[in-house]
Amino acid sequence: MSQKFFANPFADYNETEGCIPDLGCDGRFCKCVNAKWKATEEQFQYLDFKDYSVYTGTAGYALLKLRKDPNNPKNLKEIKKLLCLDKLRSRRHTFLCGDAGPLAVGIVVNDKLGKHEEVDHLIAKLTLLSKDVLNVHSDLPNEYLYGRAGYLYAVLYVNENVSPPPFEDNFITQLIESILACGRDIAKAGRFKCPLMYQWHDSYYLGAAHGLAGILYLLLQARRYINETDLNNVIRPTIEYLLTQRFPSGNFPSSIGKDVDKYVQWCHGAPGFVYMLTTAYKVFQDTSYLQAALDCGDVIWERGLVRKGYSLCHGVSGNGYCFLELYQTTQERKHLYRATKFAEWCLEYSKQHEELSPDRPLSLFEGIAGPMYFLLDIQQPMEAKFPGFSLASV
Repeated sequence: MSQKFFANPFADYNETEGCIPDLGCDGRFCKCVNAKWKATEEQFQYLDFKDYSVYTGTAGYALLKLRKDPNNPKNLKEIKKLLCLDKLRSRRHTFLCGDAGPLAVGIVVNDKLGKHEEVDHLIAKLTLLSKDVLNVHSDLPNEYLYGRAGYLYAVLYVNENVSPPPFEDNFITQLIESILACGRDIAKAGRFKCPLMYQWHDSYYLGAAHGLAGILYLLLQARRYINETDLNNVIRPTIEYLLTQRFPSGNFPSSIGKDVDKYVQWCHGAPGFVYMLTTAYKVFQDTSYLQAALDCGDVIWERGLVRKGYSLCHGVSGNGYCFLELYQTTQERKHLYRATKFAEWCLEYSKQHEELSPDRPLSLFEGIAGPMYFLLDIQQPMEAKFPGFSLASV
């Protein structure tokens, strides 16, 4: 297990010695981030326009540019080019890995530019993708990267950032009901001791990217569209079931039946569970959920400097976001301190801290764009949101 991560070289936070860097515009940390931005930006001249997804393609860089400068018309026009909207063929459904991502970002960008006809055209295209999502008998999975949850996120992202919200409550309720119906059917077929379960590639995944924790987190973010019965009798018991699957360390398995405690990354393991647990704590006011999230934080602090590299999906920057989520939830400076230490690790990028070079080294979820997004976000720690996973206003 120790081969999966570097030993954490940082002293943990204490009231007298836990120094948090000045994150303001005039601080050394901010100057380092600005230098990192310039170095990162220079590399994006080599983007591969064959991939236009948010996860590994040009739309991920578009999301980063939108985070950096969300209201500059020149920047917004450059973002439109990165979205490759003329190449979309309405064949893939999700925000991160499908056409729904570029479409959703395109709707928001065109709305900011006042291009209302283009907004309406893109909304129509995004709506068309709902056919397979609403059909519970289609072969579409339910998880974030490739399934129904990823489509639902795209719709909620648009409603969060366009006024008035273009997607009606009834439409969103139908999307949620399709996700719940699939989860009930799979749980019943597999005789699970919980109301919901989901399957992807013949495995019952539990984490954020492909599994139950990610789907539940999105449903909790959309709780205003869910009735109290489903919230308390379907979603909450499923969260309780997940808590029974924890390893003694406080970490979580990647899927049902995996008894090796080895993954500590957003896509599999404790980091992806933090968000579901903190949100469950806010919704149900149950401190056991907060304690479980704090336990995950300790796992990430100990084992989160992973050898896979710096990425959002399975690297240090994705793990660093967990501490910002815990800081926003508790207001305890310990978590902000831990986040800044993971940010320092990302600032001091070194090939010796990366086991394998990513296949798409410029991308948002596998490459350098993700750590850059984290470094921008940490400068406003109370507003930071994990891109493509936590709903946020642009």
